[in-house]
Amino acid sequence: MSLIEQAAKRLEELRRAGAETSDAESESAERQANVAAAPEHLATPEAAVRELAARGTGLSKRTITDADEASPRRQRVSAANASQPRLEIDLERLKSRGFVTPDVQRSQLADEFRIVKRPIVRNALGNAKVRNGNLVMVASALPGEGKTYTAINLAMSIAMELDTTVVLVDGDVAHPDLPNILGVRNSPGLLELLTRDDLEIGDALVRTNIDNLSVIPAGMHQQRATELLASEQMAVFLRELSTGFPDRIIVFDSPPLLPTTEARVLASHMGQIVMVVAADSTKQNTVNLALETIERCEVVLMLLNKAAKTDVGSYYGYYGNDATR
Repeated sequence: MSLIEQAAKRLEELRRAGAETSDAESESAERQANVAAAPEHLATPEAAVRELAARGTGLSKRTITDADEASPRRQRVSAANASQPRLEIDLERLKSRGFVTPDVQRSQLADEFRIVKRPIVRNALGNAKVRNGNLVMVASALPGEGKTYTAINLAMSIAMELDTTVVLVDGDVAHPDLPNILGVRNSPGLLELLTRDDLEIGDALVRTNIDNLSVIPAGMHQQRATELLASEQMAVFLRELSTGFPDRIIVFDSPPLLPTTEARVLASHMGQIVMVVAADSTKQNTVNLALETIERCEVVLMLLNKAAKTDVGSYYGYYGNDATR
């Protein structure tokens, strides 16, 4: 039996075994068989068959891996997401409430969050990626320090990047604020993804009129809602987000750390944490206690919120005035 006949026979065996082969791979296999006369490429017919079998086996393994992990999940998410109505965020309303919006590229607030986001994006998507670096939790020691305000502004600022997409997740399931601020529906959301087997991530992923920004709301409140954040279902969900969408940054608006234990468990799965501290109101001892609750997170960044004056303001004014001349 000639080398080509053996290769063709092996290809047929692989197809019957369920391995997926593309036209390009079949042509490549035939080209390998046709160069049998050149000993520097293929010394024997057996070598050609072994090489072809190895290629087929590897392809089958990759197909199974993708089926169990990212590719079909991405397809399901894309299909479900495409059928969802797009959320039209009222940018004028957000601006009037002091939020960053993509239609205003230059402002003191926009420049401040450019400084905040830069190390976060680098840790998530740069060459020296942090483990789970695309999972970013925005937290605070106590309620009322501005973590939701920070989470939204951070997500908006990241969405302004040319080649970066961001998903904003409302993880403060006991007191969700994203429906009121962004106008997003509250269900299905995070809680439904944790409790219903019939839902995929795409069923809760809400596209917005900001191209690179999607939102996952908290979901409908239910008994033991906060405990779900510390559950194994949540751990699995976070792994799916981190590994299934490595090219996206996922920003979580979490519950405050000191009043709840669930936020501490959630923090243990994150690659980065932004700790929001209210200027002139949160005591240093309170901040220290909150930081002590954070375990197994490689990067913890501090953000001072509600400060009366920042150095960025003076530089923005200088450059802003210069730009108008």
